[in-house]
Amino acid sequence: MNRYPSEASSSLRLHYLYMLEWQIRRKAIYRMADCLFTIEGEGKMIIHILAGGPAEYCADFSRYENEEVVWAAVDRGVYRLLKRGITPTVAFGDYDSVTDEELAWMGQQTNELHIVPREKDQTDLEIAISWALEQKPKLIRIFGATGGRLDHGLANIQMLLKGLEVNIEMCIVDNKNEIIVKKFGMYIIEGNEHFPYVSFVPVTERVEGITLHGFKYPLTNKTIEWGSTLCISNELIEEKGNFSFTSGILMMIRSTD
Repeated sequence: MNRYPSEASSSLRLHYLYMLEWQIRRKAIYRMADCLFTIEGEGKMIIHILAGGPAEYCADFSRYENEEVVWAAVDRGVYRLLKRGITPTVAFGDYDSVTDEELAWMGQQTNELHIVPREKDQTDLEIAISWALEQKPKLIRIFGATGGRLDHGLANIQMLLKGLEVNIEMCIVDNKNEIIVKKFGMYIIEGNEHFPYVSFVPVTERVEGITLHGFKYPLTNKTIEWGSTLCISNELIEEKGNFSFTSGILMMIRSTD
């Protein structure tokens, strides 16, 4: 595939992207965003999304190798996933973090490559998450969403609330942490050798009625507010524990040193 040299001006690169998009469309692997396909298996599938955050913070995928998952990838994450020998079902991005040569290769290797504008009202990852939620899976895991710019990292964590709104579990996983948000209720938690520490952080201004059983530091009917560190760095002392709270939204962070 023809490409412009790496030193090409931004206007030439933009023209190149249009030409690449046209060539991808001719290969019948490009579809407009309002015509995205839907995967069968509502409520049963697990979707993994690899974003384009720093590679050194990315979690080890091998711990999930026994699961059947559908992969999506975002921007630089598309290239990294393909290099790991995994072909994403769908890819999104403005691809400002890859070279022209890498983008052309990705277009040849990926079955469903969507090129979105650089100037837009959503990040590439939010577009991918919206697609994933439309598939109505039972779980969405997001990789490559932390460790880089703080503004992106905080926004990525807040996007976990999108899953909460439609009762689809979403979590962000990196090499040190697993992050999930929960609305009030009672939950069972199992031990995890990869992430032995468990912390709870209030998402809403107040979270009331927090009770922890099976933890090193148990609690009964406590309230925490923004800025509280009461529930930081706890540990399970049994194979299973449970936590509950009566109001608010709580972020659970499982982590390792």
